[in-house]
Amino acid sequence: MNTTFLGFAVLLFLATVLCIESLYLFWVSRHGREAKRIAARIGLGSAPGTAGAPPLSILKEHKLSDSRWLVRVLTDMPGVHTIDRTLKQAGMSATVGRFLGYSLCFAALGLALASLFHLAVLFKVAAVCEFATMPWFYVRRKRNQRLKQLERQLPDAADLIARALRAGHSFASALGMLAEELADPLGAEFRIVFDEINFGVSMNKALYNLTERVPIDDLRYFVIAVLIQRESGGNLAEILGNIGFIIRERLKLFGKIRALSAEGRLSAWILALLPFVVIGVLSVLSPGFMRIFWTDPAAEKLAGVCLGMMAIGILWMRKIVRIRV
Repeated sequence: MNTTFLGFAVLLFLATVLCIESLYLFWVSRHGREAKRIAARIGLGSAPGTAGAPPLSILKEHKLSDSRWLVRVLTDMPGVHTIDRTLKQAGMSATVGRFLGYSLCFAALGLALASLFHLAVLFKVAAVCEFATMPWFYVRRKRNQRLKQLERQLPDAADLIARALRAGHSFASALGMLAEELADPLGAEFRIVFDEINFGVSMNKALYNLTERVPIDDLRYFVIAVLIQRESGGNLAEILGNIGFIIRERLKLFGKIRALSAEGRLSAWILALLPFVVIGVLSVLSPGFMRIFWTDPAAEKLAGVCLGMMAIGILWMRKIVRIRV
């Protein structure tokens, strides 16, 4: 074999390997786990509201959008800071501007689909509203899932702090141990509390900021117990142990209630989706039979009444099967 060709092949192989390695290192430095953790720690501060003094925090102020002119527009809009807080509670890195952009894209998609099927004006408006709210429902679902995960981790957090206090550690050092040993997302939240305390934020304010980021009732009880103990004294380890036991029993009871109400929730889903499934099947099997439903003005009014009654029924069934523990 030609020595020159062999050397060229070896050098080409080494250059390819080094190129792949450099691309991998570049990707890890921008999108790796450590890079995401650092970016999340930097951007976790939520934009403060216009009324009142801004909350005390060591974190960088979170941007509402990457565009400066859009930030000026969004700052004075009502409800923007609620959306921003919900995005952060869902653990998402998307800005409010990007979220609103997704909503507009989905609204345009709904209008395009309604126009493609030549639907009436009422159905076009309903389709636009439904598609525009899909990103919000997705964010709310992610937020609820994350809060449920945080709530499931809270008893372990209370027990860990109680064991650290019994071992002779201070409460601040117990928070540091909790931040290192507990898995995310609750570990990341307590890591923020520990960092705030180390950078000079008072213990009360750091715990208050935690309850603002994680709106869970059990966590509020945890923080209230800690603050009362700091003011009046007492055995904090025993108090946290009791709180962890109560939270576990509450979660067990909530699981039993969900199992018992599963039939009612399934019935609500079936009754809500059945009319749309029937209309879709009839539209495919017998288009002529359903054509009058899309063209007759009386059918448009009838559809509005039916949708309103269905919405009332869904809300009523949701009220029945939703039991607070």
